[in-house]
Amino acid sequence: MLALHSTPPDSVVSSGFGSDRPTMVLLNPRAAGGQAAALVQPVRDWLASYAPGVALVESDSIERSRATLQCLPRSSRVVLIGGDGTLHHMLPVLLTHRLVLGVVPLGGGNDTARALGVAGMAWPKALELALRGPTRRMDVGELITPRLRIPFFSSLAAGFDAAVAMRALAGPRWLDGLPRYLWATLAELASLRAQRIRIALDGEPRYDGEAIFASVLNTRSYGAGMTAVPGARVGDGKLDLLLAGPFGRIGALRMLPRLVKGTHLPHAKIQTWTFQSLQFESEREVPLAADGEPVAPLRRFEVRVRAAAVQVVSAKLPRRRETAPSSNRPVSEPAQA
Repeated sequence: MLALHSTPPDSVVSSGFGSDRPTMVLLNPRAAGGQAAALVQPVRDWLASYAPGVALVESDSIERSRATLQCLPRSSRVVLIGGDGTLHHMLPVLLTHRLVLGVVPLGGGNDTARALGVAGMAWPKALELALRGPTRRMDVGELITPRLRIPFFSSLAAGFDAAVAMRALAGPRWLDGLPRYLWATLAELASLRAQRIRIALDGEPRYDGEAIFASVLNTRSYGAGMTAVPGARVGDGKLDLLLAGPFGRIGALRMLPRLVKGTHLPHAKIQTWTFQSLQFESEREVPLAADGEPVAPLRRFEVRVRAAAVQVVSAKLPRRRETAPSSNRPVSEPAQA
């Protein structure tokens, strides 16, 4: 349930908004299964008291929301109240108009918010940070084909985990976050099958064989908080590939709790690499999901990093990525079906 209190965090030191840049707060009332609608008036009251002059715009339409952002001057600060889906759909405008992003997390996934250190933060505190907090540069990934370009903040799932993400979107409303993703995983196991894929990283062949998924991450977690690549950093100018080999249903089921805990990397069928560009090819079309949002299935595509592409408000200071070998698994365990 949402906490509707509008008491400002202790860090509020003045009743006026301290930035001279144009600022807007955009709220998606459909976020969190529609619970976000209950925040409209509390947020409006909070802004009137502690950030007068900052506009609140309520929109449940992707097109209208994008059009609203396109009207802002470049380098304006935009606070998005919503989940990973809201952030994903606004990303193209954030990039083209060089808007500064602040996030008040209110959704089922919140993996981007988790990377920025604001997931689980009470909305008044998150709103205060989004309006007045320090900013940093964040990389984004981009899916590329001859006909489309789709940028993403957190992840591009390809294969079984993308099918799980799409099932989760249609899951029961009474489940949210990680429980819904786990429910979707169990429901999707009946359709699990590996297929032959070929992957090149930074122009060099890297993998040719069967896999159940080969997904790209910019953040440490995806799937509503599963720590898929613990070493991933959002400001290192690289993306991470997480590949799961030819697991059967029982093997995948056994791997699930380890993926949730972030202890899956030592398994012999799990591999990770960092890269700046990726070329993917499969024997048949694979399901795709960008930031948990469905993308039309493809057989061939590229993924590239757009280093330092967007300016974001973050509760986490950038830190240097530790030097790691091409695969993050320290010791291989025996392969299991």
